[in-house]
Amino acid sequence: MANTKELKNRIASVKNTQKITNAMYLISSTKMRKAKEELETTRPYFDLQEHEIRRIFQSEIDIKSRYFYPKTGRKPAETYAYLIITADKGLAGAYNHNVIRLAEEEMAKHKKIKLYVVGEYGRRYFQRRNYKLEQSFLYTAQNPTFNRAREICSILLEQYDEKKIDEIRIIYSDMESEFVTNVKMMRILPFDRREFWTKQEEKNEKDVHYEFYPSVDEVLNRVIPSYVSGCIYGALVDSFSAEQNARMTAMDSANKNAEALLADLQVQYNRVRQAAITQEITEVAAGAKAQRQNKKKRIKEAEES
Repeated sequence: MANTKELKNRIASVKNTQKITNAMYLISSTKMRKAKEELETTRPYFDLQEHEIRRIFQSEIDIKSRYFYPKTGRKPAETYAYLIITADKGLAGAYNHNVIRLAEEEMAKHKKIKLYVVGEYGRRYFQRRNYKLEQSFLYTAQNPTFNRAREICSILLEQYDEKKIDEIRIIYSDMESEFVTNVKMMRILPFDRREFWTKQEEKNEKDVHYEFYPSVDEVLNRVIPSYVSGCIYGALVDSFSAEQNARMTAMDSANKNAEALLADLQVQYNRVRQAAITQEITEVAAGAKAQRQNKKKRIKEAEES
């Protein structure tokens, strides 16, 4: 059994670790709240863009854009681009593993893929398994800004416009609530026309006519890159929030485990300390008894002499 000094050192070590996990919990909470606030401030802009795209389709029947599936039906894609969003760090429970598991399942379904990775964790994982990375975006996972989303969008759109990829998908984590986080796959290009059409809007605006300058295709070509950037930015922020929430949950569990461990160590410490005190009392009592016996023995020997 460990002695009191060893137990005191262990208790001190657990308390120091608990301070770190508690600090990480508070930091993750602050980061998640800040990211959500920034997303909410930009959401109206992207909602308005989506509304404008819907208006274009309501006013123009024969729109032929490379960013949309044709009205006649979908053509099977040959080359798929996957943007995988992971974290730069661990200590977030199963957050990274869930994203990577879905990514590997989806990529296994296609022969030709191009892999783009956000986050140091994902980059190292895929490199260790000999996946070919087209590009990895460092420090983006911990700093999801619209400028970073625009940079990613420009790289993907360049490949798409040059017909080097036929379909772009994002795999990311979406925090639906404080207790529920789901890994999702979202197709961002090409779009389905039906995604921008609702019966209610058809009823309200079917008789409204618009003019586009210089052409409707040119307007779409200007609007779509910004809209795709918004989709990527939303996925980055959702993933970042899910990561921080997962880290908060992991750190909260670590704090609870530390409390349980401290309670157990405190019981062990008390038992060892009590045993040491009992032993000291026993030794003192035994010494006193021995001294009394020696004193009686000396007195008896003196009387006999």
